Amino acid sequence: MTVLSEDEVRAAVGDIEGWHATGDEITKDFTFADFPGAVAFVVRIAFEAEAANHHPDLDVRYNKVQVTLSTHSEGGVTEKDVELARAIQGLAQ
Repeated sequence: MTVLSEDEVRAAVGDIEGWHATGDEITKDFTFADFPGAVAFVVRIAFEAEAANHHPDLDVRYNKVQVTLSTHSEGGVTEKDVELARAIQGLAQ
């Protein structure tokens, strides 16, 4: 798996609403009506991530979920991260 350059990462996440590059990761914050809504979203992510065999870092704070993706074994963002970001974005719709 190839690590994407900074320009490739910016271009790849540019068409995924709200996602942005932060160094060697891509991230987005999601806000829900309440804590159960945030946790339900995390559960949906868990099933999607497990199916992709690629697991994001998740931070839940009441009604907010921060999702961060990076292919740790490669030391940066790969196409696998971009694909999972697209899938997660679809879950939030």
